Formats: sequence, C-alpha cells, structure tokens
Amino acid sequence: MTEMELYKLWCEKAVDDPDLQEELKSIEGDSDAIIDRFYRDLEFGTGGLRGVIGAGAYRLNVYTIRRATQGLADYVNGAFKNAAVAISYDSRIKSDVFAKEAAGVLAANGIKAYIYTELMPTPCLSWAVRELGCQAGVMVTASHNPAKYNGYKVYGDDGCQLTLDAANIVTEKIEAVDMFGGAKTVDFEEGLKSGMIEYIKQEVIDKYLDKVAEQGIHTDLVADSGLKVVYTPLNGTGNKPVRAILKKIGIKEVTVVPEQENPDGHFTTCPFPNPEIREALSKGLELCAKVKPDLLLATDPDCDRVGIAVPDPEGNYVLFSGNEVGAMLLKYICQERTALGTMPKDPVAVKTIVTTDICKKIADEYGVELRNVLTGFKFIGEQIGFLEKDKQEDRYVFGFEESYGYLAGTYVRDKDAVVASMLICEMAAFYRTKGVTLLQAREDLYKTYGNYLHSQESFQCEGASGMERMKEIMADLRKNGPKEIGGLKTVSVADYVASEQTDCATGEKTVLTLPKSDVLAFDLEQGASVIIRPSGTEPKIKAYYTAIGETRADAEKTEAALKADFKKILGF
Repeated sequence: MTEMELYKLWCEKAVDDPDLQEELKSIEGDSDAIIDRFYRDLEFGTGGLRGVIGAGAYRLNVYTIRRATQGLADYVNGAFKNAAVAISYDSRIKSDVFAKEAAGVLAANGIKAYIYTELMPTPCLSWAVRELGCQAGVMVTASHNPAKYNGYKVYGDDGCQLTLDAANIVTEKIEAVDMFGGAKTVDFEEGLKSGMIEYIKQEVIDKYLDKVAEQGIHTDLVADSGLKVVYTPLNGTGNKPVRAILKKIGIKEVTVVPEQENPDGHFTTCPFPNPEIREALSKGLELCAKVKPDLLLATDPDCDRVGIAVPDPEGNYVLFSGNEVGAMLLKYICQERTALGTMPKDPVAVKTIVTTDICKKIADEYGVELRNVLTGFKFIGEQIGFLEKDKQEDRYVFGFEESYGYLAGTYVRDKDAVVASMLICEMAAFYRTKGVTLLQAREDLYKTYGNYLHSQESFQCEGASGMERMKEIMADLRKNGPKEIGGLKTVSVADYVASEQTDCATGEKTVLTLPKSDVLAFDLEQGASVIIRPSGTEPKIKAYYTAIGETRADAEKTEAALKADFKKILGF
C-alpha cells in the first residue's frame, strides 16, 4: 500500500485512541508529514521498538504496541508451555497505557502477565523476570530520549534483552500480524479479574532491594561518614528505589531536586533527560550551589544509568564521565575486595568495545580477566549467563559501559542505576573517611594508569533519508577507510560485520570472535582510536574517541584533532 492509502486506512481504523484521530486530522493534506509516519513500519530491532509517540506505522501507539506484543506472544507460546511475562514501565507519556495494552494482549493469548502497580526501573523488570520465573519481559521506556519518544524493550527468560536470534524470530512473528485486528486482546480489568493479569507484589521489590544491598563492600562505614548527597531522578522511576537504598545503607542527608522529583513524561525542566549531558543536571547543579553536597547523583527516566558531579576546591561542581565512574568503581571493587579477602578465584569483569581501555591496566593489577563485548549491556548480561551455566557466576565482579551503565552482582542482567548509585555513594563515603575526595581519587587513577580521555559524538540522521545516509556512511568507510585521523596514522581497522581486523602496515587479517555487528574500529598511533556505529534504537550514527597523553592537556589536544577531522570525513 502507498503512504496515502495507509493514511486513509488509519483514519478509518485507528479509533481506539482519540489522540491518534486528532493527529491524523491535523496532517490531512501534508504529504511530508504523512510520508514520515507511513513510509515504513517501526522496526523491531535487537532492543525492541523505539520511536516517536503518535499515529502511523512508523510511530509508537496502541496499535504498534499490540502488534509487537502479539508477535512476542506467538514466539513465547511457540517456545514455552504455561508461559508468563513480566511487565514494567517508566514515567513517559502513555507508558502506563502501553504496558496495560501489552498485558491485555498477553492475557488474551493465554500468557500470564505480571505487571508492577506503578512505574519501576528497568533493572526491576530484569529482576521480576528471574524472580517470578517468567519466560520473557517487557519494559516500556525510551530510556534517556526526549519526551516525544517511547519504546518497548523485550527480555528473555534469563533477564537479558533478547538475543539476536530470538529477536529475529520475534520480528518474523510481528511481520505476520495485521496492524488492525491481528492482535488478540482483553480488557485490562477483565484480565485482572480472571487472574491472567496479576500485579507484582511488594515483596518482590523488597527482595530486589535486599539483593542490591548485598553488593556493598564497606556499607558499615557509610552512616558515620557524614556524606551529603543531592539526588535527581530526572522525573523518572528512580525516586523511590534509589532513596530507599541510600536510606538502607545509612545515608542521612539526601536532598532531592524538587522540580524533578515526581514523574513527568514531558520532562519540563530537562528536555534531554540524559545524565550524560550537563543540561540535564542543571537543576541539580543549581541546588548543589545552595546545599553544598559531597556528591550529585542523577538517574535517567528508567533508572538504568547514573551520572555524577563532585565539588572541586573552588566549590564548582565537576561532571564525571561514564568511563571515569566505571573505572573508579572497578578499581574500588577490586582494591577493597582484595583487601578484605572476598575476591573470588579467577575474577571476571566485562566491558564493551567502546569502553575505556584503562580497565585493562586495572584488571591486570588485580588478576582480573577482562572480557570485551559488543556495545549493548545485554552482551555483558550474556557473559554472566555463560558463567552461570558453568556454575561460576560468583566469578563476576563488575561490568560497565561508557554510556553510564554499571552492574555489580548477578541478580539482574541489565545495567542498574540503583546498585550503581549505592556503590558510588559507598565509594565516596569510604574515600571520605580516608580524607580523599572523589576528585582526588580520579586524579590518582590517571597518575597511576595514564591520562585516558574518551568522548562520544552523535550525528543525527532523521527522517526517511536518515537510514539510507547511515548505510552510505558505513559503506564508504569500509571501502575508503581513512589512512589517518587527526594527524595520527591508522594502525589497524576492525570490521565487526566482516569479523576481521586488518593490520594497515602488513595487510594481515585476524579473525574477530564477537558476533557480527555494524561497527568499525580504527586503531591509531599513540594508543588513540575512533569507533563508529549506527545506533540500533535511534536515528543517529555514533562515534567514540579515545586519546591518551602524557598530560591531560596533551590528551585534550589529541581528542580535539580527532573529532574535528573525523567530522569532516563523515561529511557533517
């Protein structure tokens, strides 16, 4: 069908949500707006669905949610008997509506749906899948994206996001479902009455918090440390669980940013609710100027990422990167567990290929096996699963990715800002009792292991032409890879689609053992590197830069040259 034919079909059929009818009427005669909503279906990628909320096949709405859930139900019923699925959702616009729609479709397909009574973090979904013995899970969230987005993340029975193979099967099932009438559904309230939909009990949440608390190392020092914290949940799901865990470990002075305390899917005071960027933390930083805490914590809307800021000697607050916090936590965990004699035999830490290599030096110092995986926390969770199959899950000590996601413990299989918030506060309290600030601890890290500087840059590729442009960029880089970037010669190129790394001097090729993925990594002189990949969930292409210098200033100079040159190479 053409875009206009699809538009007319939606005008006729999409009557369950008045908001959709209003939107469809508003774009009547606007060919560009119609094409943008109907030129393709919203793609079910490896992480599920993510898109702009609204009317059309290329939007997130009750119909695309029902269709996706029917595909998931067909997959689950084909693979399991007497199946159950856990559901959670965040504070975004229509998240609760979409979660209940998903529950209704699952119940109509004979699948028990467990759903939280209120918004809950992503890690709580991973926990519920495992704790309740479910065969799959659904988290309604668009993580840290702007307010116009929402999403639908699907998890397997191991509490990880779906594997590539399973996601492909679900995609095939979804494509076989008619948008209107193809999904079975029952009313949510009727599902509750029949017992096919059931609210998740408080005891499940309490057990989760107990598991989080078990990951502490020096929690006994926290209560008397005098640590002061300012916290912002960025109008998302972290407010209750993060405050509960900080109270549990004895932090008495926690001041919450009032404008960002309660759920608000419009994110009125932080249009980009991403703790990676300073703008999202602006209200928290304003409060810090008054309260003068030792630490600012900020969790994203689905509370799987956390960012921090700490005071410098002049009283200004300095933001730490995800790489810095992750490396500091790895150092702290290895150092203190070794000192206490609680380090497991043959310990394992896991990071993604775009995450700082300073971890290798830390891991080597403490005899930790460091595993590199593809971008995406599910690959870190997958490594925990491999250890669990061999009854060696206790070997896992820590995993993290540069995009502010961290996990200690094996109780969930996704990044967890609740446990990360707890450990960051505990680490700050521990160093405080030693007369060391987090800023000093960071400087000590660089003095010990070298000045590693990392940054990430995203290039937007919006609209119908955006996906094609990303494909063209990657194809051109594969065919005409840069001989140098920022004045540094390319030493080797790793192509994760071809599963090979090529030495630029000799032409020798080495097989890469990680799963195929649309990623290119350019290793440069002086230990620098540039890695590029299209986002799997957003219309943008991402570049990751690594620069190493004798001093911080040297690393910053190299980084600036890399970014300026690579931007020209990409044509932005």
